[in-house]
Parts: sequence; structure tokens; C-alpha cells
Amino acid sequence: MEAVAKLNNYPTSPRKMRLLVDLIRGMKVEKALAVLDHSAKHPAVPLRKLVLSAISNWKAKNEGEDESALVVKTIMVDNARVIKRMRPAPQGRGYRVRKRSNHVTVIVDALAGLETKKSAKAKTEQATEVKAKPARTKRTAAKTKTVNETK
Repeated sequence: MEAVAKLNNYPTSPRKMRLLVDLIRGMKVEKALAVLDHSAKHPAVPLRKLVLSAISNWKAKNEGEDESALVVKTIMVDNARVIKRMRPAPQGRGYRVRKRSNHVTVIVDALAGLETKKSAKAKTEQATEVKAKPARTKRTAAKTKTVNETK
């Protein structure tokens, strides 16, 4: 059973947040927390709190289960509101300053649940596997050769 946690309108650019998110995507939760703990980037602190929130949400849903098998299943960063300001510029002009913010969504799930889903998916793919195409005959090879020669 997966658990979700969201962080809305955090005032840093989505690009900066995605740099951190890409580091922890697919990791075990304990390792992801360690990576965020030792990261020097400023969005690491709220992202760590968000992962901890997702863990506590998972605990509330799954009472008595072991949390050591938790994995960051999905983590997304989306654009949020943009605050637009003007900065004074030479000759009476004004430059636009766009202060960006983002939304982050974290989904954590137990590793055992993910493995069973993957194995079920692999079995269905094997059952519906399409047979390989037969090799080209000499006749079709001759046709393609003549078409290529005329060009």
C-alpha cells in the first residue's frame, strides 16, 4: 500500500529542486534520507521533511509492518506560481524578475509489493509475446535491390 506526501508552493525554482529529486528517485528511503541529510543544496531540508512525512503517512496506513523495505517509488516536481517583479535597469527601463516556485509529490511503497507487481507484469508480457518476423526471402531482397539501383 503506497503513501503520498505533497509540498506545495515551495519558493525555489523547479530546476534546482529536480537536481535533488533525481538523486533520490528509486532509492530505499533510509539511503534517500542520508543523501538529503548530507546535501549542501538549500532545498534538501524541506525535501527531507517531505520524505519523512511520506514515511509517517505510510506507517499510519500500514500498522505493524516493517518500514525498512520502503522505497521512493515516484517523486515529481511541477511548476507552481511565478511571482513577477521589476528590477531597475539603465536609462529608465525595468527588467523582469520571475521568482519561481514548485510543487513536489512523493510516493513511497514497500519493496515487496513492487516486486510482485513487476513479476506479474513480466508474466503477462511473456504470454502475449509476438512471434518474430520471418527472414526476408530472396525475392523481396531482389525487389529492394532493383528499387535502390533505380534511384
